[in-house]
Amino acid sequence: MGNTTYYHSVMLEKEKCKGCTTCLKHCPTEAIRVYGGSAHIIKERCIDCGACIQRCPYHAKVAVTDPLTRLSDYKIRVALPAPTLYGQFKGLTDIGRLLDALIAIGFDDVYEVARGAEYVSQEIAQRVKNRKVHNGMPLISSACPAIVRLIQVRFPELLDNVVDVISPMEAAALAARKRVCRNMSAAPEDVGIFFLTPCPAKMTEVRAPQSIHKSNVDGVISIMDVYGQLNAQIKTARHFDNLQHAGSHGVAWAQTGGEMLAVGVENALAVDGIENVIQVLESIENGDLSDLEYFEGLACVGGCLGGPLTFENTYVAKNRLRRLSEKLPRLEAPDGEERELTSEELRTQLLFQPNPAMKLDDNLYVALQKMERIEQIYANLPGLDCGSCGSPSCRALAEDVVLGFAVELDCIFKLKQKIQQMSKQMVDISETTRK
Repeated sequence: MGNTTYYHSVMLEKEKCKGCTTCLKHCPTEAIRVYGGSAHIIKERCIDCGACIQRCPYHAKVAVTDPLTRLSDYKIRVALPAPTLYGQFKGLTDIGRLLDALIAIGFDDVYEVARGAEYVSQEIAQRVKNRKVHNGMPLISSACPAIVRLIQVRFPELLDNVVDVISPMEAAALAARKRVCRNMSAAPEDVGIFFLTPCPAKMTEVRAPQSIHKSNVDGVISIMDVYGQLNAQIKTARHFDNLQHAGSHGVAWAQTGGEMLAVGVENALAVDGIENVIQVLESIENGDLSDLEYFEGLACVGGCLGGPLTFENTYVAKNRLRRLSEKLPRLEAPDGEERELTSEELRTQLLFQPNPAMKLDDNLYVALQKMERIEQIYANLPGLDCGSCGSPSCRALAEDVVLGFAVELDCIFKLKQKIQQMSKQMVDISETTRK
């Protein structure tokens, strides 16, 4: 599938895998196959959504993130807490206490990603307001990297509709470095910016950015990895002033519809759960939602609160976040001299490019021949999509056969038929021999 180099944060620990096929049935891009008693991830198709991590009953799928020990690589360490972090702790009534705890576990400063979300919200609102060309499709959020990669793989025709604004994580990282370098007279290379992530897709976004030349983030640490230390420090952490700056709408970005609310677009739609997002993207692609102005798609059910690297139950965390955000004022990103980020800095540097992972062949004529062959094979398969063959569906098996990764007899029903035919032939030969 080409010589493109792919970075992935979702990995397989083969020694734990039992080859049960649970993961391949829930992969939105059909990136998993099971053969030889173990799962295999097709790197060209994987979008690092983490669905397999959440589904695997044997914990054989893991997310590779940075350890907390990476803080020692930098003279000044800055934490970028995702607003999802705020909903993880029982009894937390003041976000400031959690931010204080981040200082207690080794960070020198904190910049809220929720604050970055407020800058991003303003930019997106302007994009929607000033949009002059309407091609019958809404603008699409670029905040969830798993959804952007899904579009690159399965819906490349929609890439022009993905809004050209960097993510709140990147906005917060850019603003944090500028502030620390200014206030502490630090060199940019001495400052380490660490995002505390609820999902593996953010690690991939940092290591292999799609919309900018180089990420402003230096490390990505799982919320799960810092939960224990933070939970122990929250009640006793020393109080630091001016760490908490984000308002209610920035904090609300962690949940489904939070971005839509912050952007303030009336005719918008927010959908979570990658299978649900796929259905809506198909409708957008078909022109069925031509009256929609903005679409917020989130890979995880519940939004970022449902990420695979979180500690707390999604709905419990959602309730906690709601109560915390209700205490905060609605803040707008400042204008004029107080504005930390310019519109140009918030604009993406690169165009989102399609990922031809599902392309059958570079030659159109050969690709059409392969497609015809796939349809022929698929027509002779049972259509049960049981996954027993090691492919996620009968159509995927037909494609794997044409691409040389499988054979038709990998289907247990086709194999059963073949064995029955051979058995009958042997009986016929035996009876002929007796005569």
